[in-house]
Amino acid sequence: MKELLVALALFSPVVHPDRTVTFNLTAPGAAKVALNCESLGSHEMAKGDGGVWTYTSPALAPDVYSYSFTLDGTKVVDPSNPDLKTGYFGNESMVLVPGGGAAAPWEPRDVPHGVIHRHPYRSQIAKHDRECWVYTPPGYDPKSAKPLPVLYLLHGFSDGVDGWTSAGRAHVILDNLLADNKIVPMVVVMPLGYGDMSVLSNGWNGRQKDNAWEKSLAGFDLALMREVLPLAEANYRVRSDAAGRAVAGLSMGGCESIQSALLHPDTFGWVGAFSSGGLPADLDAAFPAAKDSLNSQFKLLWIACGKQDGLLKANQNLVAWLDQKGIKHAWTETEGAHAWGVWRRNLAAFTPLLFRDSGGIAAPGLRR
Repeated sequence: MKELLVALALFSPVVHPDRTVTFNLTAPGAAKVALNCESLGSHEMAKGDGGVWTYTSPALAPDVYSYSFTLDGTKVVDPSNPDLKTGYFGNESMVLVPGGGAAAPWEPRDVPHGVIHRHPYRSQIAKHDRECWVYTPPGYDPKSAKPLPVLYLLHGFSDGVDGWTSAGRAHVILDNLLADNKIVPMVVVMPLGYGDMSVLSNGWNGRQKDNAWEKSLAGFDLALMREVLPLAEANYRVRSDAAGRAVAGLSMGGCESIQSALLHPDTFGWVGAFSSGGLPADLDAAFPAAKDSLNSQFKLLWIACGKQDGLLKANQNLVAWLDQKGIKHAWTETEGAHAWGVWRRNLAAFTPLLFRDSGGIAAPGLRR
């Protein structure tokens, strides 16, 4: 019986019906092990039989949580859990805590599923071999006479190309919203968001060295327009008019979405910026053509940020600047910090607004 209990403890994580979660790690030689979990913080784990370290959380709100272990000072992912969020500065394990009632948009359901396609290619602009991931909705027909609208969905700084699928669960959200008739069928293109890979070379501080951040933003703008859009339009039956194209992203990707919208208003008619990070200090200098005449080109400019996000003030400044320019937009403040729990909800709120021709901008919280 003792051996059986130890074997069972190797399963990790275990989500209980009361939404508590037990995390387990076998490390008989370790002196100290801690759990680091999104929204929970850091907690020391208790060592039990067979060298199995355990921690059981309090009841968690239904959501997807990232976590890792610190094993004698070294960060490790959960070796018993294949569900990972990858990133350039480290990986995280993921656990879904379901709601038990009506499923949240990011909870898998028995509905028709779309397909994730992976496209390796060489970015001549970034001088980097990379991938672009593309979601096609259930029933997608590449030979259809009618092209589908397309959303270009951008990840944040440190994320890999899989950020919006591994942590954001974008494909699950889209499948569920489609099944509930809350969104129109669309293709979603998820490129790698770095226009200059040197921005990653010095870790989190690499953004400030040798204008790496500005170089990456400028390079990504070129890569998006000259490489990513042509790749999508050559391989998928998607629209190539502004009314049929959207761009949205989180943090760095939110900044890149604002950049794409204001530099190319004739390319993207629908724009979403979630918790934008790294916005230019001088918006007038960065976007000299920004003025109220853009209102005839944008169908939706949707900006959101969490109230506990350290970037809230920067996003409020962006909104005030848009007000000053007379550029119409929707502004949403939600609960939450700079975290995927906010951005999954942003995506679930933003996509139902897309590609619905209302003769102009129409969204909750519209500022005129």
